[in-house]
Amino acid sequence: MEGKRIKVAIPKGRLLKDVVKLFSSIGIDITDTEHSRRLVFHYPKYDISLFLVKPFDVVTYVKEGVADIGIAGDDVIEEIGGNIYEPLDLGFGKCRLVVAQREDFVMEKDILMLKVATKYPRITEKHYSKKGIPLDIIKLYGSVELAATCGLAHQIVDLVETGRTLKENRLIEVEKIMDVSAKLIVNRSSYNVKYSPINDLISKISSVLED
Repeated sequence: MEGKRIKVAIPKGRLLKDVVKLFSSIGIDITDTEHSRRLVFHYPKYDISLFLVKPFDVVTYVKEGVADIGIAGDDVIEEIGGNIYEPLDLGFGKCRLVVAQREDFVMEKDILMLKVATKYPRITEKHYSKKGIPLDIIKLYGSVELAATCGLAHQIVDLVETGRTLKENRLIEVEKIMDVSAKLIVNRSSYNVKYSPINDLISKISSVLED
């Protein structure tokens, strides 16, 4: 029944395997999402439809009500913002959002404006404004480490899991902005309209997280 079907936005990339494993643990087989170029998947057996989207788009799909629920990291939730419900920390995708720079970089007193490269302009602006540091944000969509390595930026703000990529590019972590893990997020209007099926799904996921 279309009225009770839950629409779920799930992220492509590094979190997808964990998402597939999570759904499998509650008896929902979505393994076909891992090896397909399709973006929309319907599962009438489970009364759900999946949208496979870029991680940064998950929050937008949920916030705008196109998806009822989604799975996104704290970094994306904080960067995109919006009035969404976050009932569960899923416990995977753990990493941290940090400030990093070249090993030999020294903050000179005559630097009038610090150049910072990042995929997270909103978080970056908020972080540096608290320190009262004049900032020139350079928005990038990939390989942020390169910006510091080649001198495009003085510092970068990016996700770090093990720190290996920073080390291989002769960068060092200066400070941590926030810890990050995957969260289950819910559109508040959808939660009211589809309370029973959404709450049932939340309960099933919560029960396997506790095991």
